[in-house]
Amino acid sequence: MTAHKKAAGVGQLPAAYKNSEQHHFTTSAIEQQFREAAHSSGIHLTGPIIADGALHRCRLDGHKAGTKNGAYILHLNGHPAGWALDFTTGASMTWSADGKRARLSDADRAAIAAERQKREQERQQAHRTAADKARYIWRRSKPIHQSEDHPYLVNKRIQPHGIRLSEYKGRSSLVIPILGESGLTSLQFIDADGGKRFLPGGEIKGCFMGIGMAEVTVNEPGRILIAEGFATGASLHEWFRQPVIVAFNAGNLEPVARRIRALYPNHELIVCGDNDESGTGQKAARAAALACGGKYLIPPIIGQDFNDAVNTWKAAPSEGSQ
Repeated sequence: MTAHKKAAGVGQLPAAYKNSEQHHFTTSAIEQQFREAAHSSGIHLTGPIIADGALHRCRLDGHKAGTKNGAYILHLNGHPAGWALDFTTGASMTWSADGKRARLSDADRAAIAAERQKREQERQQAHRTAADKARYIWRRSKPIHQSEDHPYLVNKRIQPHGIRLSEYKGRSSLVIPILGESGLTSLQFIDADGGKRFLPGGEIKGCFMGIGMAEVTVNEPGRILIAEGFATGASLHEWFRQPVIVAFNAGNLEPVARRIRALYPNHELIVCGDNDESGTGQKAARAAALACGGKYLIPPIIGQDFNDAVNTWKAAPSEGSQ
């Protein structure tokens, strides 16, 4: 008993856990168990866990330095319990040391609601700042009209389709507009070697670029293709002569498909996914097609996207037209 009392003053848990069967419930053990539980729920917390019952923000493993896309609360009392959240995915979990279902207190719920509101305000401000910067960069970028204007276009064997060129610190990058409900929301930059990056803080989810969409109207039903990347979308448009929407990544296919369905309720929508070895592109294309009541297409060869497929068909047009 004396030994337990001394330990309590240096980080041991309260009496409920101070017996011969539960002496392993030290503060550090509780923190580690909580971290592991969060990890198993897809929430990869980094840095020291502060178990003071308050809400803390932290960087998540794999995220950029300086970001705080994770949040957690961990109580160390008679019944250690906690909660964690990944703001980017929405994944959340509750945990308790005794394995029973943890219940959030009213104070915890209030703190979480306040933090969610703060996070949303930060997100909206970041979007506004990025949109202002996107408009500034777009105005200063140079319109281009042929594939020879940039090595990436030559390599992918596609035309520019309204994108622009930016020269900054000796780097020549393609500038691709990303459009949302309020207009230009962000930009994607593509370097000569194919390296891609988005404007930091810009809104991407549900936003897109159109190729050949100028003559598409709501009152005249037709067909619209939806693709992941710019090169893929450009290849599809040039080969099939159909209007194309570029969603920029597999995870954005479904939000964009839903948005296009709302804008063009009577059009046939075909989601053109990548044939990834991982299955990511195929799964995303199927989900997007289901969400918008459309169809989906996948290139015939594993590892190909439709830029690869179209360039193969160009080399053997008789096979591609079958």
